[in-house]
Amino acid sequence: MKTPKPMSLTLRVLARLLSYPDAELRAHLDELRQALRQEAALTAARAAEIDALIEAIAAQSDIDAEADYVQLFDSGRRTSLHLFEHVHGDSRDRGPAMIDLAQTFEKAGLYLAEGEMPDHLPVVLEYASTQPPGEARAFLAEMAHILNVIFSALQQRGSRYASALGALIELAGEKAAAVTLPDEEALDDSWAEPAAFDGCSTAGQARPGQPQPIQIQRKPHGNAAGARP
Repeated sequence: MKTPKPMSLTLRVLARLLSYPDAELRAHLDELRQALRQEAALTAARAAEIDALIEAIAAQSDIDAEADYVQLFDSGRRTSLHLFEHVHGDSRDRGPAMIDLAQTFEKAGLYLAEGEMPDHLPVVLEYASTQPPGEARAFLAEMAHILNVIFSALQQRGSRYASALGALIELAGEKAAAVTLPDEEALDDSWAEPAAFDGCSTAGQARPGQPQPIQIQRKPHGNAAGARP
Protein backbone atom coordinates (compact mmCIF):
# COMPACT_ATOMS: atom_id res chain seq x y z
CA MET A 1 0.00 0.00 0.00
CA LYS A 2 1.31 3.42 -0.93
CA THR A 3 2.25 5.56 2.05
CA PRO A 4 0.35 8.88 2.07
CA LYS A 5 2.55 11.95 1.60
CA PRO A 6 3.00 14.25 4.59
CA MET A 7 0.64 17.21 4.47
CA SER A 8 0.65 18.74 7.95
CA LEU A 9 2.63 21.85 6.95
CA THR A 10 0.47 22.36 3.88
CA LEU A 11 -2.72 22.09 5.91
CA ARG A 12 -1.43 24.67 8.37
CA VAL A 13 -0.45 27.03 5.55
CA LEU A 14 -3.88 26.69 3.94
CA ALA A 15 -5.50 27.26 7.34
CA ARG A 16 -3.57 30.52 7.69
CA LEU A 17 -4.31 31.65 4.13
CA LEU A 18 -8.02 31.11 4.74
CA SER A 19 -7.88 33.14 7.93
CA TYR A 20 -8.50 36.86 8.27
CA PRO A 21 -5.58 38.62 6.51
CA ASP A 22 -4.45 40.75 9.43
CA ALA A 23 -1.03 42.35 9.78
CA GLU A 24 0.46 39.27 11.44
CA LEU A 25 -0.58 36.98 8.58
CA ARG A 26 0.63 39.42 5.94
CA ALA A 27 4.01 39.68 7.66
CA HIS A 28 4.59 35.93 7.26
CA LEU A 29 3.43 35.35 3.67
CA ASP A 30 6.95 34.54 2.47
CA GLU A 31 7.35 31.96 5.22
CA LEU A 32 4.04 30.36 4.24
CA ARG A 33 5.22 30.13 0.65
CA GLN A 34 8.47 28.48 1.69
CA ALA A 35 6.64 25.95 3.87
CA LEU A 36 4.51 24.89 0.91
CA ARG A 37 7.59 24.42 -1.23
CA GLN A 38 9.36 22.51 1.51
CA GLU A 39 6.63 19.91 1.93
CA ALA A 40 5.68 19.75 -1.78
CA ALA A 41 2.34 18.08 -1.06
CA LEU A 42 0.52 19.94 -3.84
CA THR A 43 0.74 19.48 -7.57
CA ALA A 44 2.89 22.03 -9.40
CA ALA A 45 -0.18 23.62 -10.97
CA ARG A 46 -2.03 23.97 -7.68
CA ALA A 47 1.09 25.24 -5.90
CA ALA A 48 1.43 27.94 -8.58
CA GLU A 49 -2.17 29.00 -7.95
CA ILE A 50 -1.58 29.23 -4.21
CA ASP A 51 1.55 31.28 -4.92
CA ALA A 52 -0.60 33.65 -7.00
CA LEU A 53 -3.06 33.91 -4.10
CA ILE A 54 -0.21 34.83 -1.75
CA GLU A 55 1.04 37.44 -4.21
CA ALA A 56 -2.46 38.90 -4.55
CA ILE A 57 -2.83 39.25 -0.77
CA ALA A 58 0.65 40.79 -0.50
CA ALA A 59 -0.11 43.30 -3.26
CA GLN A 60 -3.15 44.73 -1.45
CA SER A 61 -3.15 47.30 1.28
CA ASP A 62 -4.09 46.07 4.75
CA ILE A 63 -7.49 47.74 4.53
CA ASP A 64 -8.30 46.37 1.06
CA ALA A 65 -7.19 42.82 1.90
CA GLU A 66 -9.28 42.76 5.06
CA ALA A 67 -12.32 44.37 3.43
CA ASP A 68 -12.23 41.97 0.48
CA TYR A 69 -11.98 39.00 2.85
CA VAL A 70 -15.01 40.10 4.86
CA GLN A 71 -17.03 40.82 1.73
CA LEU A 72 -16.15 37.41 0.28
CA PHE A 73 -16.62 35.11 3.25
CA ASP A 74 -19.09 36.95 5.47
CA SER A 75 -21.66 38.19 2.96
CA GLY A 76 -23.37 34.94 2.00
CA ARG A 77 -23.79 31.31 2.91
CA ARG A 78 -22.33 29.76 -0.24
CA THR A 79 -18.86 31.06 0.58
CA SER A 80 -19.09 30.71 4.36
CA LEU A 81 -16.08 28.99 5.91
CA HIS A 82 -18.25 27.73 8.78
CA LEU A 83 -18.88 24.16 7.67
CA PHE A 84 -22.03 23.58 9.72
CA GLU A 85 -23.60 26.61 8.04
CA HIS A 86 -23.78 24.50 4.88
CA VAL A 87 -25.70 21.69 6.57
CA HIS A 88 -27.43 22.85 9.72
CA GLY A 89 -27.94 26.50 8.87
CA ASP A 90 -29.65 28.18 11.81
CA SER A 91 -31.30 25.01 13.06
CA ARG A 92 -30.95 23.86 16.65
CA ASP A 93 -28.89 20.86 15.48
CA ARG A 94 -25.95 23.19 15.00
CA GLY A 95 -25.33 23.83 18.71
CA PRO A 96 -24.86 20.17 19.77
CA ALA A 97 -22.72 19.56 16.68
CA MET A 98 -20.47 22.48 17.68
CA ILE A 99 -20.07 21.13 21.20
CA ASP A 100 -19.25 17.64 19.96
CA LEU A 101 -16.66 18.93 17.50
CA ALA A 102 -15.00 21.09 20.18
CA GLN A 103 -14.80 18.02 22.43
CA THR A 104 -13.18 16.09 19.58
CA PHE A 105 -10.51 18.77 19.33
CA GLU A 106 -9.96 18.75 23.09
CA LYS A 107 -9.40 14.99 23.09
CA ALA A 108 -6.61 15.62 20.61
CA GLY A 109 -5.14 18.25 22.96
CA LEU A 110 -6.42 21.28 21.03
CA TYR A 111 -8.41 24.03 22.70
CA LEU A 112 -10.29 26.86 21.02
CA ALA A 113 -9.21 30.44 21.61
CA GLU A 114 -11.83 32.85 22.86
CA GLY A 115 -14.27 33.65 20.06
CA GLU A 116 -13.18 30.77 17.80
CA MET A 117 -15.87 28.51 16.36
CA PRO A 118 -15.02 24.81 16.00
CA ASP A 119 -16.60 24.48 12.55
CA HIS A 120 -14.56 27.35 11.06
CA LEU A 121 -12.53 25.79 8.26
CA PRO A 122 -9.13 27.17 9.37
CA VAL A 123 -9.74 25.69 12.84
CA VAL A 124 -10.78 22.35 11.33
CA LEU A 125 -7.61 22.33 9.21
CA GLU A 126 -5.44 22.99 12.25
CA TYR A 127 -6.93 19.86 13.81
CA ALA A 128 -6.43 17.86 10.60
CA SER A 129 -2.78 18.92 10.52
CA THR A 130 -2.19 17.11 13.82
CA GLN A 131 -3.37 13.77 12.43
CA PRO A 132 -1.29 11.15 10.59
CA PRO A 133 -1.37 11.68 6.79
CA GLY A 134 -3.77 8.81 6.08
CA GLU A 135 -6.24 9.93 8.74
CA ALA A 136 -5.96 13.56 7.68
CA ARG A 137 -6.72 12.61 4.09
CA ALA A 138 -9.75 10.53 5.11
CA PHE A 139 -10.93 13.37 7.35
CA LEU A 140 -10.79 15.81 4.43
CA ALA A 141 -12.51 13.33 2.14
CA GLU A 142 -15.52 13.21 4.46
CA MET A 143 -16.08 16.94 3.97
CA ALA A 144 -15.06 17.10 0.30
CA HIS A 145 -18.64 17.63 -0.93
CA ILE A 146 -18.93 20.75 1.23
CA LEU A 147 -15.49 21.99 0.20
CA ASN A 148 -16.56 21.62 -3.41
CA VAL A 149 -19.62 23.80 -2.82
CA ILE A 150 -17.42 26.55 -1.38
CA PHE A 151 -14.89 26.02 -4.19
CA SER A 152 -17.63 26.41 -6.79
CA ALA A 153 -19.03 29.53 -5.15
CA LEU A 154 -15.58 31.12 -5.01
CA GLN A 155 -14.96 30.30 -8.65
CA GLN A 156 -18.29 31.90 -9.57
CA ARG A 157 -17.05 35.06 -7.86
CA GLY A 158 -13.72 34.88 -9.66
CA SER A 159 -11.80 34.69 -6.39
CA ARG A 160 -8.22 33.43 -6.12
CA TYR A 161 -9.22 31.90 -2.78
CA ALA A 162 -10.84 29.12 -4.82
CA SER A 163 -7.34 27.71 -5.31
CA ALA A 164 -7.04 27.03 -1.55
CA LEU A 165 -10.29 25.06 -1.56
CA GLY A 166 -9.20 23.22 -4.70
CA ALA A 167 -5.96 22.27 -2.98
CA LEU A 168 -7.85 20.87 0.01
CA ILE A 169 -10.12 18.80 -2.21
CA GLU A 170 -7.12 17.35 -4.01
CA LEU A 171 -5.35 16.61 -0.73
CA ALA A 172 -8.45 14.60 0.13
CA GLY A 173 -7.84 12.47 -2.95
CA GLU A 174 -10.81 13.99 -4.79
CA LYS A 175 -11.04 16.07 -7.95
CA ALA A 176 -11.93 19.73 -7.60
CA ALA A 177 -14.72 20.27 -10.10
CA ALA A 178 -16.88 23.38 -10.09
CA VAL A 179 -20.60 22.68 -10.17
CA THR A 180 -23.44 25.03 -11.04
CA LEU A 181 -25.06 26.28 -7.86
CA PRO A 182 -28.56 27.71 -7.64
CA ASP A 183 -28.78 31.43 -7.05
CA GLU A 184 -28.25 32.13 -3.39
CA GLU A 185 -31.44 33.21 -1.67
CA ALA A 186 -31.60 36.05 0.79
CA LEU A 187 -30.71 35.04 4.32
CA ASP A 188 -34.30 35.73 5.42
CA ASP A 189 -35.51 33.10 2.96
CA SER A 190 -33.08 30.42 4.12
CA TRP A 191 -35.71 28.46 6.04
CA ALA A 192 -37.68 27.73 2.89
CA GLU A 193 -36.96 24.59 0.85
CA PRO A 194 -33.12 24.74 0.77
CA ALA A 195 -31.16 23.57 -2.22
CA ALA A 196 -29.29 20.30 -1.71
CA PHE A 197 -25.93 19.10 -2.93
CA ASP A 198 -25.03 15.41 -2.79
CA GLY A 199 -27.53 14.86 -0.03
CA CYS A 200 -26.17 17.86 1.85
CA SER A 201 -28.12 21.03 2.45
CA THR A 202 -25.91 23.87 1.25
CA ALA A 203 -28.07 26.68 2.52
CA GLY A 204 -30.35 27.11 5.44
CA GLN A 205 -32.00 24.32 7.41
CA ALA A 206 -32.39 20.81 6.04
CA ARG A 207 -35.88 19.49 5.55
CA PRO A 208 -37.24 17.21 8.28
CA GLY A 209 -35.92 13.71 7.65
CA GLN A 210 -33.27 14.87 5.18
CA PRO A 211 -29.87 13.15 5.63
CA GLN A 212 -27.28 15.19 7.53
CA PRO A 213 -23.82 14.07 6.35
CA ILE A 214 -21.96 16.26 8.84
CA GLN A 215 -22.05 14.30 12.06
CA ILE A 216 -19.46 14.21 14.81
CA GLN A 217 -18.65 10.66 15.81
CA ARG A 218 -15.92 9.36 18.05
CA LYS A 219 -14.13 6.43 16.49
CA PRO A 220 -13.32 3.54 18.81
CA HIS A 221 -9.83 2.93 17.48
CA GLY A 222 -6.72 4.98 18.20
CA ASN A 223 -6.07 7.57 20.88
CA ALA A 224 -7.54 10.60 19.14
CA ALA A 225 -11.22 10.88 18.47
CA GLY A 226 -12.28 11.33 14.88
CA ALA A 227 -14.58 13.98 13.54
CA ARG A 228 -16.97 13.47 10.70
CA PRO A 229 -17.76 16.87 9.28
